[in-house]
Amino acid sequence: MKNYIVLFTMLLVFQFGRSQSECAKVEETLQAYMEGSSYNKLDMLESAFVENATLYLTARGGFKVFTPKEYGSFFKNAEAGKFNGRHAKVLAIEVVRDIATAKVEISIPEKKMLYVDLFLLKKIGDEWKIISKTATRVDDNANG
Repeated sequence: MKNYIVLFTMLLVFQFGRSQSECAKVEETLQAYMEGSSYNKLDMLESAFVENATLYLTARGGFKVFTPKEYGSFFKNAEAGKFNGRHAKVLAIEVVRDIATAKVEISIPEKKMLYVDLFLLKKIGDEWKIISKTATRVDDNANG
């Protein structure tokens, strides 16, 4: 009986360690997104996404679907490597085998703007990539 308890405990520790490792890999992808968008690093930003990712965002004129390249173009006229005022932090990550969800908060204090971004990620080979993103503005000045 003692051997079964030890074996069961070892399996739990292994599974927990593997899950923690995958969360860290998902966070690496999110860091590329956050740093890329906060410092106008287009290559880094686009590297977080699969090429055919879908970004569902509210823009001028209403709800639109963007590609990662189109989203990256929002930052193209800013100086690469210069902080643009976007502060980002990961609020939550959940991994289920080879898929994950994540929630990130984006604040732009100078403009009194606060957003929550939701991500779907997929493990492709040994890398995690964003396959979909949506966002909503949640500050007091947000419409809707």
